[in-house]
Amino acid sequence: MTATMLAGRLNVDTARFALEEIPVPEPGHGEVRIRVRAAGVCLSDVHLVDGSLRPRFLEESTVTLGHEVAGEIDALGPGVPEDWKPGARVLLQAGERCGRCARCVRYTEPCLSTRTRGVDYDGGWAEYALATHHTLVSVPDELPLEQAAIVPDAVSTPWAALVSTADVRPAQPVGVWGVGGLGAHGIQLLRLIGAAPIVAVDPLESARARALDFGADAVFDPGDPELPRRVGAATGGRGLDAAFDFAGVPAVREQAAECLAPQGKLTLVGLTPEPLTITNGVRFSFAKQQVLGHYGSSPAHVEQLVELTRHRRLELSRSVSDTMPLSEAGAAVERLQRGGDTPIRLVLTP
Repeated sequence: MTATMLAGRLNVDTARFALEEIPVPEPGHGEVRIRVRAAGVCLSDVHLVDGSLRPRFLEESTVTLGHEVAGEIDALGPGVPEDWKPGARVLLQAGERCGRCARCVRYTEPCLSTRTRGVDYDGGWAEYALATHHTLVSVPDELPLEQAAIVPDAVSTPWAALVSTADVRPAQPVGVWGVGGLGAHGIQLLRLIGAAPIVAVDPLESARARALDFGADAVFDPGDPELPRRVGAATGGRGLDAAFDFAGVPAVREQAAECLAPQGKLTLVGLTPEPLTITNGVRFSFAKQQVLGHYGSSPAHVEQLVELTRHRRLELSRSVSDTMPLSEAGAAVERLQRGGDTPIRLVLTP
């Protein structure tokens, strides 16, 4: 009899999410099977369920969700290097190179068609998950798997946006719009980089309090008509060298752009299908400002963050707002859809 497991499956054509019993997968060449111990629940998962975000490369109509995954190696397929052993604690990179484009054939540049775990192929909202061995990252014993699981995306996406896309430097004034899972870590990481001052903007009082707890120097309500002036005052009249939209809201982007300093950069991290509008295009061009798109992170960013936790430069115990059993994945999605308590990250524990 074929062994089965519980998995959170989404049919992207019908927008039906359900927990189903499916066969336990067998690892192929170069693959390992992971016994999933923790899997993060992200707003991107919610957007997949509600249909506002659709996979670009999914070859089937149904996929197991979950791109933030950690657990233990359960079984090895042929061709896996001897360094990897059953029982090893690992987290999984959130994506795979496509293996087909010219960049992948040369393997000298980043792939521009990266497949995302839990979006374009089966992810970790399941008791077991498959991963190619080169997407494994060892987890140090001192890092709980619930925290390790969220490093790919919840922590690595803002880290990559800060240090690579926007190239934030010490003592630069920076603004963060949206203090949810990505924004809270963005503030924490900006503090690590040495950005100053760090300004956080969120409509929820609880999120503004969180921003201060994570290291923001000033917090504001986006509904304040005096917000651009207040940001200017907080930065000594300079404005923001870098602003980050972690919310994925069109109005946020216009407001953030208005707060930029000359040659300032607005980086779009939160995802939305809505149009991007810069109201005062003349001012934007005259000031030589920039809008930068951002998505995900590279394997190196995840590895850097694991090292930072290993050496106690980065502490993630506040990042897991709650753990829930895999059987309550639907409830976790609904909790994020409702908003209100604005968790940093919910984590499923199969």
